[in-house]
Amino acid sequence: MDIQELKAWSCGDNMVEVVEENFATSSSSAADSAFDAVIGCIEDIIMEEEFQQLQRSFMEKHYMEFEDSEENKLSYTPIFNEYVDLLEKHLEQQLTNKITGFNMNNFIQLLMQHKEEVPGDIFDMLLTFTDFMAFKEMFLDYRAEKEGRGLDLGDGLLVTSLIHAGSKHSSSTELK
Repeated sequence: MDIQELKAWSCGDNMVEVVEENFATSSSSAADSAFDAVIGCIEDIIMEEEFQQLQRSFMEKHYMEFEDSEENKLSYTPIFNEYVDLLEKHLEQQLTNKITGFNMNNFIQLLMQHKEEVPGDIFDMLLTFTDFMAFKEMFLDYRAEKEGRGLDLGDGLLVTSLIHAGSKHSSSTELK
């Protein structure tokens, strides 16, 4: 594909020009700007209550199905497909609504070129659409949290006073 057409992509108040395909050196800053704008939009979308509620309600509906074992149940596949269908399509629809001329295939090409630049939380969320093991891990983490088995740092913390008991600063209610 030799399309060198420039399109304006915007998200909110950010307007950028993007080269859709065949990213030449001279157009790399336009492609970088477009990529940054899309990632910014994705961050905005996944922080919106609508996306959060979709994901939360989906996980709430299915989290008991997932078990922390090496073997994967056959029932995981339709859940994974439903998740991808629901949340990936929502994300793509929101991006299409927010970014004039947005094309998911072009963005995926940009993503492949810039994957090391994507913030970890965004990358992890995008990975749940394509990597089944990341998807399963998300559910296992959610289940552990729901069952009170989440990461507890309280056992490893020790609180020590910086003021010694015998010092004159040990009580703020002392009369002088």
